[in-house]
Amino acid sequence: MKASQLVVAGLLLSGTAACAASSPRLRQNFDFDWRFHLGDVPAASARNFPDADWRALNVPHDYSREGDFSETNDSCTAFLPGGIGWYRKTFVVPAAWSNRLVSVQFDGVSEQSRVWINGHFLGERPYAYTTFAYRLTPWLNFGGTNVLAVRCDRVAIDDSRWYPGSGIYRHVWLLVTGKIHFARYGVFITTPEVSAQRAQVKIRTRVQNETGDGWNTHVITTILNPKGDEVLSLDYGEDIDAHQDGQFAQTGEISSPQLWSPDSPSLYTAVTEIWVAGKVVDRLQTKFGIRSIRFDAQRGFLLNGAPLKLKGVCLHDDAGALGVAVPDRVLERRLRLLKAIGCNAVRCSHNPKAPEFYDFCDRLGLLVMDEAFDEWTGAKRKWIHGWNVGTPSRHPGYSAFFNQWADRDLRDLVRRDRNHPCVILWSIGNEIDYPGDPFSYPTDNDYNSNQPSAKVLVPIARRLIADVRQCDDTRPVTAALANLPASDATGLSGLLDVVGVNYQLDQFLKDLARYPDRKFFSSECGFGLNYAGLCATNPRVAGQFLWAGFDYLGEAKRWPGHGWDDCLFDTCGFEKPRCYFRQSLWSKKPMVHAAVRTRAARRGARSWQGDFGWAPMRSDWNWAGDPRPELPVEVYSNCKTVELFLNGQTLGKKSLADAPDRIRRWRVHFEPGELKAAGAGSGKTVVYRLVTAGKPDHLQLIADRTRLAADGEDAAQIEIRLVDAKGVRVPNHDVVCSVRVTGAGRLLAVDNGNQEDMTPLTSSSRQLHDGRALAIVQSRRRSGDITMTVSAPGLPEAQLKLRAL
Repeated sequence: MKASQLVVAGLLLSGTAACAASSPRLRQNFDFDWRFHLGDVPAASARNFPDADWRALNVPHDYSREGDFSETNDSCTAFLPGGIGWYRKTFVVPAAWSNRLVSVQFDGVSEQSRVWINGHFLGERPYAYTTFAYRLTPWLNFGGTNVLAVRCDRVAIDDSRWYPGSGIYRHVWLLVTGKIHFARYGVFITTPEVSAQRAQVKIRTRVQNETGDGWNTHVITTILNPKGDEVLSLDYGEDIDAHQDGQFAQTGEISSPQLWSPDSPSLYTAVTEIWVAGKVVDRLQTKFGIRSIRFDAQRGFLLNGAPLKLKGVCLHDDAGALGVAVPDRVLERRLRLLKAIGCNAVRCSHNPKAPEFYDFCDRLGLLVMDEAFDEWTGAKRKWIHGWNVGTPSRHPGYSAFFNQWADRDLRDLVRRDRNHPCVILWSIGNEIDYPGDPFSYPTDNDYNSNQPSAKVLVPIARRLIADVRQCDDTRPVTAALANLPASDATGLSGLLDVVGVNYQLDQFLKDLARYPDRKFFSSECGFGLNYAGLCATNPRVAGQFLWAGFDYLGEAKRWPGHGWDDCLFDTCGFEKPRCYFRQSLWSKKPMVHAAVRTRAARRGARSWQGDFGWAPMRSDWNWAGDPRPELPVEVYSNCKTVELFLNGQTLGKKSLADAPDRIRRWRVHFEPGELKAAGAGSGKTVVYRLVTAGKPDHLQLIADRTRLAADGEDAAQIEIRLVDAKGVRVPNHDVVCSVRVTGAGRLLAVDNGNQEDMTPLTSSSRQLHDGRALAIVQSRRRSGDITMTVSAPGLPEAQLKLRAL
């Protein structure tokens, strides 16, 4: 073997010219023009199976959301059905590709997928959240038609503790390369030494030679700064024998780097090329950030050498009425909403997210705890009659596949996501040590010697930690623990680089005292100030992740109701009053918000109830007929002082010193008009107004964007708001609205955020909730106008014009 290395700090002309050339690698969207059938048709794997009468659709697609809610289904998975679904796609492969390598990549299929090409079985992946790929080349008909068939099996609807959806619910890609190419996830970029003056960049690259000859191969990497200017070029050459892999290591230095952080999410681009015989045979572009991360037992989490508190939320995958087939734009909007309230971190609960999720977090500046599993070898309880109601199911879920697939799924996760600067933690499991569910240990209050011992978790954890470190040795490994006494006693918690603690506040405090050299953070907690106070005042605690950011399908409390509704935002992304309270704790931007409790409460009672609950609150001033002589008004603000006004008359001024729980309270006699809260501090004044609404007058349509790409996947999210003649939202007159979309777009869903509304998720009609709803409109694959029309009894039609370009 021959090796040579050249580091060039300036302009490399050959690399620059190659970047401008057309790419030798093709990555083609494969989401369109599928055929779908609900039900098992074993013969559908055959190439010539007749599927003309099957439903034509595009993916991402979730067929469970298309079913009806039924009390005979299971509460854990939103009272929605499952079943077996088949997808088939017919496509033509150009004859010119006959000497190239063709693969298909699925970003997520729920679940137990099996895939065929032209009748040849390619393989199976049981996990709903794994990104996987298959080589198609040996069985393709080049210059002719080909058929890809996919079978999904979700017959068991008690297979998850929350709603996982069903079907090909994430993107699909066709990948085409030459026979000398980068291995899958073959480029790995790290920044082991980082300062304001300089940054060391290391690039490890794996190249596969699938030809019958050996070749002298050069890997040339050109690094561009966030403005697109070249700042570094690296060249490494090596001979690769026939049918062998080559490992390439490149190291360089960047002066005065722009460091990635939540406040400044600067991204560099590495353009990596494979050169053989004077030609570029493969090229990849990889976004990365220059930053350093460290967890310290005394100082918590440090980013670029400075302590930073994690102000995070947990997130599931669905988006309300969309199910889990969530357009990229919807996901992006949700992350932007979190960022706007001061959130700087997201926990992937309890599984890997779509690849686009990490791209958005990179660009927006959101730190990520990337989590692999909710179950290991033991099956957890799945509540089927309501959360903590009746007798649960013990269906194994992923635990049935864990021993065979966990190592591969985990390694694929780490390799896929390891170039993202947003990822700061690898989590190997969520509450796998939960007392009695299913493992038990003598320290448990309800110890049961007939249940499997929690001791078995220790060798499994060692195995999973080794899997992570094999793929990435730059980030710490954690797990979200729910049973510290048992995990401390067995040694499980001692194996982790950083210990994640779910709830268990009293035990958390004990462990902080008992283990002075251990690193901790609150991986899941409720909304109370007890958790927030611990994180804010104890420098050892790196931060917290609230349960949860957005209301989600599944874990339904009981019928009627189809999801969890104790989060910061509802399923539409509409803020709840508790969201503004959290903003008052997290955001640096001055803010103020007022809300009214919807029922009488004891004087001085807190607004939260336990870990999850929050006393019912409304942010409006429409209380005529309320029997209470005075309304309990709460104001959430990070300003030093807040003054409350009713119809221009002051009701007094209160400072943070008057609010030990960070909530300023007034008791106000209702009279129609305007209730205004004015916050002041640091020379700035911010104002929030609640105005009494008049009679319903018309529907107002408010779009997050009016220009869409005509690519068949872009989406706009439109709030439907019932308002009076002055444009004030009318929250207590919830009419049923019907939505129609014509032109170069289609209606994906209408949601109202009400988890007790059992209207089918696919319905185009929806009763407003608190005077509003959300419609999601997606472009078609053609340019033109899109018209959304909304009608409601007794009101004039409302129209909104969008444009697909």
